[in-house]
Amino acid sequence: MSVGIVMLVHADLDRAEQVARHWSAAGCPVVIHADANVPARTFRKFVKALSDIDTIQFSPRHRCEWGTWGIVAATQSASEQMLRSFPDVRHVYLASGSCLPLRPVQELIDYLAARPRTDFIESATTSDVPWTVGGLDSERFTLRFPFSWKKHRRLFDGYVRLQRRIGLKRKMPNGIVPHLGSQWWCLTRQTLSAILQDPERDTYDRFFKRVWIPDESYFQTLARLYSGHIESRSLTLSKFDFQGKPHIFYDDHLQLLRRSDCFVARKIWPRADRLYEAFLTDEAHAMKRTEPNPGKIDRIFSKAVERRTRGRPGLYMQSRFPRKNWENGMTGAKYSVFQGFTELFSDFEPWLARATGCKVHGHLFAPDRAQFSSDQKVINGALSNSAAIRDYRPQAFLTNLIWNTRGERQCFQHGPVDRQGAAMAMARDPNAQISVISGAWAVPLFTSNRDFADLRTEAARLQKIESEFLDKLRSPLAKARIRIWTMAEFVENPMEPLQLIIDELGAKNARRLTEAPKMVNLQGFGQFLQNLKNQGMHPYLMGDFPTDPATHRPGRTNQRKPYLVKK
Repeated sequence: MSVGIVMLVHADLDRAEQVARHWSAAGCPVVIHADANVPARTFRKFVKALSDIDTIQFSPRHRCEWGTWGIVAATQSASEQMLRSFPDVRHVYLASGSCLPLRPVQELIDYLAARPRTDFIESATTSDVPWTVGGLDSERFTLRFPFSWKKHRRLFDGYVRLQRRIGLKRKMPNGIVPHLGSQWWCLTRQTLSAILQDPERDTYDRFFKRVWIPDESYFQTLARLYSGHIESRSLTLSKFDFQGKPHIFYDDHLQLLRRSDCFVARKIWPRADRLYEAFLTDEAHAMKRTEPNPGKIDRIFSKAVERRTRGRPGLYMQSRFPRKNWENGMTGAKYSVFQGFTELFSDFEPWLARATGCKVHGHLFAPDRAQFSSDQKVINGALSNSAAIRDYRPQAFLTNLIWNTRGERQCFQHGPVDRQGAAMAMARDPNAQISVISGAWAVPLFTSNRDFADLRTEAARLQKIESEFLDKLRSPLAKARIRIWTMAEFVENPMEPLQLIIDELGAKNARRLTEAPKMVNLQGFGQFLQNLKNQGMHPYLMGDFPTDPATHRPGRTNQRKPYLVKK
């Protein structure tokens, strides 16, 4: 008899009974502590169910609550009873009711027998522990925590703030160095008895009763005083997510647990029948003898944490959606946005579709509806053209569109007449390619048959909106690939920027353009702009557009080139 098992149970007592019998059948004495929160009737039934086994005992009960002293007190009571009742025990293994042996118990006994003086307990100083969550590492020792974090959160937080404000700090008793680590350890009889029989135990207990989560620090700290040889690792496989919550193992984790080569794993889902059947078996069907190596599956858990916290580029998972700036890339693929092109060219959309083979939409953020290609009402992913649905979360609409259509380059039109809810998102998106002909919004006004007073008011409104959009594109936060031409610059030589756009879209069988889309008739447009100026509205976004059409012809030597904003 060399290994004693201390089990802390609080729920699913049927599974705890099954595991306790498995330990006992292999020759390991078991001392069980049942949480005082377990109803007396349920506890009596549990004790009676195990009364046929002499090597299974029950320790005095304590009320256990996460993060409080009760868990340490329960461990102390059960450990004292183990050492007192079973003098042949050389190692004491602390487990929970949700722990499951993964390998034959005899292998654990042999493993520990070969290391009679080794304590297996995760024990690291607070400065060396990267896994503490919640901002309390060294402060869990220097402050007092009389309130339950789970039941009295406001009192807990308020008392922490008060102690910080007045500069209250506690000193470690007898100059001990605080250590942290997993609650689940395996200590030698010598080390454990030295901790429990220490003359200064009352001093240490009083101090740790006001430490936050003392079950992760009490034995981890005191073991350093008495152990001759510590291996700072746990023989129990326990994994935690980025919030510090334990991963739960289900039936579909069977092969994963086999690969770990660990002796014990927690936390096992109580209804994981396949796991209990697979591991609570005879030695012939259990896992092979090998050194425990939980690092073999660390890569899988790291990927799980990354997927949980970052997700896939352009996909907003339900669990992460409320957290701003947690996206792993705003969109899932590259796309192109054109502003001013449909106003200047009457057949721009079909021309672009023919020239590039991309999916070309109209104004996706038009006030009345999303203008999908071919006038579709619903596209991939059941994405509706409803303006009300789109405007509820414009950025999410854009994200969904690009995610649902990934594999095919999406192009769409945008302008000051459109809803601007997704403007900043597009500017910040590295996947976006934005091409703007500033001032082209004036062309539909020029060709309309409206009162000039209305045109002047509308021109002022649209110019203000486009100016704000251009400010977003020039912002230090902008990450999109952005090209901006004034209308005067673009009209001087439209083939060059059109060729540049086609090349950047990566069109198949790309070649030099021999035709351009049909430009609207701009005869009199310069005079229209001058009339706006004469009426007190200054249309500056078009550039230096000439009033006399005769002076506006291709091939001018002072032609200005389009500029590229790179982020």
